[in-house]
Amino acid sequence: MGCDGGTIPKRHELVKGPKKVEKVDKNAELAAKWKYCALSQERLKRPIVSCDLGRLYNKDAVIEYLLDKTAERPNAEAVTHIRGIKDIKELNLTDNPEWEGERRNTKGDRYEDIHCGMFICPVVGLEMNGKHRFCYLQTCGCVFSDRAMKEVKTEICHKCGDPFRDDDVVVLNGTKEEVEKLKEKMEERRSKAKTKKSKKSKAAESLSTPSESNGKALNQHFQSVFTHTYTVILL
Repeated sequence: MGCDGGTIPKRHELVKGPKKVEKVDKNAELAAKWKYCALSQERLKRPIVSCDLGRLYNKDAVIEYLLDKTAERPNAEAVTHIRGIKDIKELNLTDNPEWEGERRNTKGDRYEDIHCGMFICPVVGLEMNGKHRFCYLQTCGCVFSDRAMKEVKTEICHKCGDPFRDDDVVVLNGTKEEVEKLKEKMEERRSKAKTKKSKKSKAAESLSTPSESNGKALNQHFQSVFTHTYTVILL
């Protein structure tokens, strides 16, 4: 087979080299993180929520997951840490006036700038497109760029005026190291909440025990009085 007519095969035709590693398009990866739901992979649309790890979701997709966790989903690993509706926060986002959405290229014959973000930082105007670090506040859900948080340091939200602490700041679509830190912080917070709940239940039990013993003592007292009165009447 082959080599007819005196043709000489080349080395690369006989020796198979290592397979080329397919490079991931960074632009496509950024677009997937900042424009598409981490669970359903559908385009992000309000209401948009985020979790303790800083991932972005469509609220409807998360609610569907919580209602039926047994259903097979291609990206279920992105929400395994979400136990209930309290584990997500609806984001208060600022629209980008330059964003025209899908209306701009409905026919597919115009250039679409994939770096144009749907939302911007309300303080410094940076676009939320993956090029700049963004974060949200767990207290109110307002979203800002990391630059705004550093340049205008305050303990009150720039947008709504609600107070917050450093622990309330969650980085959106952070690096692997940042996600690991957020995961540790999430587990620590849940552990403290569990311990606090356990202490409350024990305190409630200790408060209910004396009242129960007092009730038994009163019952015994009334029984003794009734018995004594009944004896006197008979005599």
